[in-house]
Parts: sequence; C-alpha cells; structure tokens
Amino acid sequence: MSFLGVERSMTGRRWVGPDAGIDRAAEALVQGCDLPHPVALVLARRGVGPETAEAYLKPLLRDLLPDPRSLKDMERAAARFLQAVERREQIAIFADYDVDGGSSAALLIWWLRDMGLSATLYVPDRIDEGYGPNPLAMAALARDHDLILCVDCGTLSHDALAAAEGADVVVLDHHLGGETLPPALAVVNPNRQDESGDLGHLCAAAVVFLMLVEAGRQLREAGKTGPDLMSLLDLVALATVADVAPLTGVNRALVRQGLTVMGRRHRPGLVALADAARLDTAPQAYHLGFVLGPRVNAGGRIGQADLGARLLSTADPHEASAMAARLEELNAERREIEAQVRLAALDQAEERGLDAPLVWAAGEGWHPGVVGIVASRLKETANRPAIVIGFDGDEGKGSGRSVSGVDLGASIQRLAQEGLLIKGGGHKMAAGLTVARDQLEPAMARLSELLAKQGAGEAGPADLRLDGALMPGAATPELITALEDAGPFGASSPAPRFALPEMQIKFAKRVGETHLKLTISDGMGAGLDAICFGAFESDLGPRLSAGDGARYHLAGRLEINHWGGRQRVQMRVEDAAPA
Repeated sequence: MSFLGVERSMTGRRWVGPDAGIDRAAEALVQGCDLPHPVALVLARRGVGPETAEAYLKPLLRDLLPDPRSLKDMERAAARFLQAVERREQIAIFADYDVDGGSSAALLIWWLRDMGLSATLYVPDRIDEGYGPNPLAMAALARDHDLILCVDCGTLSHDALAAAEGADVVVLDHHLGGETLPPALAVVNPNRQDESGDLGHLCAAAVVFLMLVEAGRQLREAGKTGPDLMSLLDLVALATVADVAPLTGVNRALVRQGLTVMGRRHRPGLVALADAARLDTAPQAYHLGFVLGPRVNAGGRIGQADLGARLLSTADPHEASAMAARLEELNAERREIEAQVRLAALDQAEERGLDAPLVWAAGEGWHPGVVGIVASRLKETANRPAIVIGFDGDEGKGSGRSVSGVDLGASIQRLAQEGLLIKGGGHKMAAGLTVARDQLEPAMARLSELLAKQGAGEAGPADLRLDGALMPGAATPELITALEDAGPFGASSPAPRFALPEMQIKFAKRVGETHLKLTISDGMGAGLDAICFGAFESDLGPRLSAGDGARYHLAGRLEINHWGGRQRVQMRVEDAAPA
C-alpha cells in the first residue's frame, strides 16, 4: 500500500512508508528508550530494538573493531612492515588513484612520518597505465626499494608483482580476489576467495588501518609505542564514504569517530580542501561523499594522478592550499566533461532501452576519468546496473556501478575469465573493465545475461522509501540533532526521509538554472524553508512554482541551513505529489 496514497509522484515514484511491524517496533523504542517518535521510526527500520538502541546511537570503535588477525596474512604483513621500519629500509607505496587509494597511502605516510621515516609514493596514470600495478612500474620501484606496499590494488596483478624482483611486496586491498593469489609476501584482503567475507564491507583504507592496529599490537609486545591511530580516522572515514562502503557495523564507528577527528581541522590537506569548497559547517558524511571526495578524485580523473594522495599526505599548509586550489580547478573541469558524456550516454542508453538487466553506453573519446560517475548517473536513472565505456582506438576502458543485491564485480571477473574482456575486476557495487572494440556487443550481451540471473532488471522505477510523516512544527533543530545521532548516513544506511502532508507553497523562487527555493506551510503555523535542487530538471520545478494555491505532499530530508551566522531548519525537497 502506498504512503499517503501516492502511487505515482511528480518524479514517477510510488511512496512507501513504514509498515505495521515498523510502527509497533518504533512505539516500543519510544516507550522503552524515551526517544522522539521520528528517531524511533528510523531505528526500527534498521532493526534496532530497545535493548540495542543505546549502543547503536553511540557506536564505540573498541566494541566493533574486528581483530586484525582474523584476516589472512595480516600478522605477516604487519611484521614485515615493522621490520622495514626497524631497519630503516626503503619503502614504496603503490596506490590506486581514487579517494580510497589516496587515503590508504596517506595513512601509511603519516604513520611512517611519525616514526621518522619517509616513503616513495607512486600512483599510476589512469590513461597511460590504467588501474593497478604494472610490470614496468613495479620493476622500477623494486630496483630502489626493499618493500613495496600495494594499497587498494594488487590482488589480481600477478605479472606486475612478479616483476618486482628483489623487493618484498605486501598487498592491502579489498577488491574481489581470483582463484589464485599473486606472488606477494602477504595479501591482506577481506575479499580473497579463501576469506569468510565477514569483513568484505571494508574499504582498502580500513584494511590499512587494521594493519596499523596489528603493527601497534606487535610494537607493544616488543615494549615499544607507535603513533596515535585514532588521529588517523579522518582519512579512514573519507575513504569509507567516498568508496560507497556500507555504513553498517564497524564502518559506522569508523566514520562517526573520523568525522569528530576531521572537525578538529588538524589535517592540512583536508582543511585546505574544505576551505576551497567553502565548507563552513562541521563535516558530515554527506560532505565526504559529495564535497570533499569528488575534489580529491579530480586529480586522478583528469589531472595529476597523485595529486589527491599528496594533498592528504602533506604536513605543509601552504603546499596543501596550492594543491587544493588546483584540485578545485580540476573538479570544475571534470564537471564540464562529465556533463557532455552524461548527455550522450543517456541518449544512447535510452535508445537501447532502460528496462534491460544492464544499462550501458559506449562512445569514442569519452574520458576514462568520468565514465564511472556517468555510470552511477545511469544506474540512478534506470535502477539497473550500468556500464559506460570510452574508446580510444581498438580498446575501450569502462566503469560500472551496480544496485543492491547484484554483484557486478563477480560478473565482470567472469567475463574476463571467459575471454570477452581484456581485463576486468572490482567489487559488488563497482567494477572496471577493458574491452576490445570487436568484443563490445558480445561482452555486454553476456554481462546482461549474467546479471539477469542475479535478478537485475526485475525492479521497476525505484520506490521512494519514507520513514514517516511530520508536521512542520515538529521540524526543530533538536529533532534534527537527535536524528543525526542515528547516523552517519550513506550506503546501506540512507538518511532519514519524511513526508510533510498537505503543504501550501507560500513562496517560490528559482535559484540559478535548475534549483527552487521555497517557503512552505500547513496553514496553521509559521512557514518552513525548503530547497529543491535540480527542480527544473523534472516536473517538480514548474509545478511547485506555479502559484496555483494547491496543496502538496512533500518528501525529503530535514537539515540545518547555516547562513549569515544563523541556523534555520530547512527541508531538502526530493519529491512531491498533489494532496
């Protein structure tokens, strides 16, 4: 049964609210824990009961952090790392060019700096070298280094790691492993095929953090002390959110504590990045995923591959400021390139059909640095796994994003094993691939077949899930603070979304090209500010600004708007329907 009777909203979605079981569970939380009813609804939807509510609202890392030694090769990896530190060996870090790779590298560089050591940072160029270690780079690093740490990459790089003659290689990764492991001293990866998968939700930076936890344990056993690990959690939080890792279990605690650390503004790179982005409020998970993360990624996408990692690693505020300014420029350039590719890819995908198990598009000269973002946009539009590929000559490099319950990485890896791809890999929700031009159509047909077997293509347009209904008078700063205690919000833990029934539009003003600023009211009290981003890209803008006096059910998220030194409650409108 639809919520508030909305079977088809202005954006074409059915509204789904809490069922009777959720309502009963929420009432038990209200009575047993003295929680506001909206907060109780959010917790009930996550399966939190009265006996676990306090622990959920205050997640402690000491209670949730897994034993690092539960991961295979962990003790060996940490021991070899500490041996290199003890002997003052030459250490190189080979990192992926995204936020997770850059954060993983920065974790190690800061830790080593505290121990009086430096490390060589190597980040491959996305276009010239592609993802992961390559034989030429590894052979060159091995000539001058005793230990090479591959972070957020390396699990499938058999030939490249074999080329690192004379150096020990340790892999700290989270991408899906193959049937055999590469020739490394240690491969620490919760997604190795011989692992249980219990920690498969960790990003690479979290795996690196666990290795540093194990290194700290081994140091203490030897009567020594290591750097303060808690101060590094801002980097782990950034990577966890930006890599779209599910914010459940230990990931919630890592991000929660990491946001607190980030709020202290002690990391020069993150301070400079926040200032360049004009972020003037305490950071939340949203800012990591949509404000800071894309800027760190911009260097790897269309500029200098190592710029993001260097920014996160620098201890020099002046250097950080210069790099943040450059990343700001690159991010603006990235947005322009992405917009062009997105329009072309959407046209192509719509012509092919958005109701198949796989939505895909491929084009000549599409920049490989933006195909992943465009794939994410296609996925959101169609509620289907999506692949976007850019061709340069006879080879295309592509990126894919999946929907919940469909393992894209495993299917991509299967295609590579079957010879339909030159190479490919990833994890459940995201993957990369390289395909020959003459294999494009058969590869996409086979991938669509594999994804269909997992249930892709069965879902209709995504329902809009709501936590309940509120009256405007209940939308207070105190309620929003209480709701934030149920966070952080992100992948697998969506931010609370409520409906405000039968609202009148008292004021509407177009802001910029596509946004709409509103004042709304139920007719019985003071008005509530609202903003609808991208309103004029759909029917929302024209209809809500029509000024016809009609009443509307509005759906969205509540937030505090900080402006001009004042704080006001604001609704971020995401959908609407006639009342």
